[in-house]
Amino acid sequence: MEAQTTTRFPNHPAMIFPVLLLFLRASAAAIASDTLSNGGNITDGETLVSASGSFTLGFFSPTGVPAKRYLGIWFTASPDAVCWVANRDTPLSNTTSGVLVLGSTGILRLLDGSGQTAWSSNTTSPAPAVAQAQLLDSGNLVVRGQSIGGGGVLWQSFDHPSNTLLAGMRLGKNPQTGAEWSLTSWRAPNDPTPGECRRVMDTKGLPDCVSWQGNVKKYRTGPWNGLWFSGVPEMASYSELFSNQVIVRPDEIAYIFNATADAPFSRLVLSEVGVLQRLAWDPASRVWNTFAQAPRDVCDDYAMCGAFGMCNVNTASTLFCSCIVGFSPVNPTQWSMRESGGGCRRNVPLECGNGTTTDGFMAVRGVKLPDTDNTTVDMSSTLDECRARCFANCSCVAYAAADIQGGGAGSGCVMWMNYIVDVRYVDKGQDLYVRLAKSEFAKEKRMDVARIVLPVLASALALTSAGLYLVWICRLRGQRRNKNIQKKEILGYLNASNELGDENLELPFVSFGDIITATNNFSEANMLGQGGFGKVYKGMLDENKEVAIKRLGQGSGQGVEEFRNEVVLIAKLQHRNLVRLLDAASKKVLDWPTRFKIIKGISRGLIYLHQDSRLTIIHRDLKPSNILLDADMSPKISDFGMARIFGGNQHEANTNRVVGTYGYMSPEYAMDGAFSVKSDTYSFGVILLEIISGLKISLTHITDFPNLLAYAWSLWKEGKAMNLVDSSLVGSCSPNEALRCIHIGLLCVQDNPNSRPLMSSVVFMLENETTALSAPKQPVYFSQRYSEAQETGENTSSSMNNMSVTVLEGR
Repeated sequence: MEAQTTTRFPNHPAMIFPVLLLFLRASAAAIASDTLSNGGNITDGETLVSASGSFTLGFFSPTGVPAKRYLGIWFTASPDAVCWVANRDTPLSNTTSGVLVLGSTGILRLLDGSGQTAWSSNTTSPAPAVAQAQLLDSGNLVVRGQSIGGGGVLWQSFDHPSNTLLAGMRLGKNPQTGAEWSLTSWRAPNDPTPGECRRVMDTKGLPDCVSWQGNVKKYRTGPWNGLWFSGVPEMASYSELFSNQVIVRPDEIAYIFNATADAPFSRLVLSEVGVLQRLAWDPASRVWNTFAQAPRDVCDDYAMCGAFGMCNVNTASTLFCSCIVGFSPVNPTQWSMRESGGGCRRNVPLECGNGTTTDGFMAVRGVKLPDTDNTTVDMSSTLDECRARCFANCSCVAYAAADIQGGGAGSGCVMWMNYIVDVRYVDKGQDLYVRLAKSEFAKEKRMDVARIVLPVLASALALTSAGLYLVWICRLRGQRRNKNIQKKEILGYLNASNELGDENLELPFVSFGDIITATNNFSEANMLGQGGFGKVYKGMLDENKEVAIKRLGQGSGQGVEEFRNEVVLIAKLQHRNLVRLLDAASKKVLDWPTRFKIIKGISRGLIYLHQDSRLTIIHRDLKPSNILLDADMSPKISDFGMARIFGGNQHEANTNRVVGTYGYMSPEYAMDGAFSVKSDTYSFGVILLEIISGLKISLTHITDFPNLLAYAWSLWKEGKAMNLVDSSLVGSCSPNEALRCIHIGLLCVQDNPNSRPLMSSVVFMLENETTALSAPKQPVYFSQRYSEAQETGENTSSSMNNMSVTVLEGR
């Protein structure tokens, strides 16, 4: 495989990931022209090349299938990038020489060795006196007639897409003729036969791009709102590279994109599993990079939460679905088990039509608008007129603006009848107005009253009891004073620039005497582990609370600042996969389902740290010894002494004091002091490979490799990745899950942080087996001298690039 690197497009560094190159055996000889004249032909071994040399038309065989020959168009600089295939259903044999002929009637015919037609352009226009076929620099093969009007288009490949959409091509329909321009996936990476996945323009309501797998709707972009498809608002940020347009007229409803003058060459490709990728060509490294793809996450799965359900991928819970206000799950039991496809139903029936009461509309902010198959659209109405029309129709359950180009509330009217489905929260989403019974609004008003009245009553009660409280507090003040002084001495106050604000932090206080009792005077029998900071002991507090107690040792690499940082973070973070101040740990033999559960639990905990908590938190010392397991074998991320907090729009930072554990530290952090959320992604990748293999990062019994990453990469490159799996997992392991985990682990430990996926993408890849994964690149390896320090569990300092580097090995 060709060596790969990545490029960074202006203002879009986080969207670049490498993709696998598929090399094809293509023709080498070329006709010195881009044109095939009337009566001319091209035989296997000859090609047409567009005027600028960007595209080539000729015969090719997919990798590994030399017996089949196809006629296609590919990107000249990358023969793997086949953009169009003529004879997808009827490959030619490599034992006979195929030929493409342009007949006198302007029809292209692909003939096999016996002269039989394997494919033709089936031109229906009147036969011209003279015709020619030309391969344009856009990648379009055009047949023109020159008898009347000089240059009328008789046929063009852009009207018959394969699995690729190029700039200037259409994805849509002709409502008058029924003609359709759609994408159809290849059956396999080396088989152009039409697969089961399609990408079409849905025109039943507002224009909406939809992906199908067989007869199952898998994903849709959301309806076009005049600026972007409502579920893909990030389209606006691509404007310096691509322009997007939806044409709506009597003879055409279609989506078209065009590239700006200086943009890299780009194509949209529908993969064999239904993932649509926007690939961009990097001429310097000669690789394709994935600029964006859809679906992006679990909330993009069509109807994920059913009717009247709402999907939110940015929730701390693993239950991504909720019901719109005024609705409850149809089946609460299934809903709690994350089987949410049954959707939601009204808590109170609508009162429409009884002549005495009225319903109302509640705004649901910032969403991808529902599927518009069951809608009425009126582009001439205002939003207020939409509301009145929906209110007058008892079947109307929601409405929204159809066009937001003018700003403000928007214009045009789209109204949903009977139900809404496939709604999710998105950044820069639209407002959806959902119909509720009048009594539902009364509940909201009562809640508003409660929000006002309860504080007033509370204030009155507080004044009434103030005298009693003052008497009581005087008695306790002396008792509390000592504890408060101790607490302040331990924590100190963070300065005003620190966003954590721990001066009001509520912490449980445990006396040193209680700790002595809980640990049996720090008995060696109670010791759980030790490292560069000191030792950790198991203890039992009152009410049978089992705890882990960290005691700093003399000469510890951690000090008061790290201790305070860890206590404040753990106290403030609340998530099922982050350790609390009081927690339990256990250790058992782990089968594959348990290991896979742990892998996913760690990834969800990191998502919370990186994007779902109030502040972005980088752990910086993620390793197996800092992952605790509770009684249910759920993982708990611990030890926040080295964590760093980002606020506002900060995404990365540098330090002159590198702290952590070699082997788990990302290359950019270890060598340059640069760290970001992608540093934690690297550490997660190492841990993932350790969990799968049962091996430590520093290999001791496999002498041919410097560490686990080198060993894993060698097996991956040789196609023997399953050999990495722990032998004890043979009976319980799912090969597909294990191989996918190894693949994801290698993606996470790539050298370039921009090539590593975000943890939100990691979770999506772990939970969706059909999601296509990009090809990993070879990771870099640290020298053996660092792993020696790691094995001893000692603090080791060295100097690199004028930085102070401290290696800390925990328990």
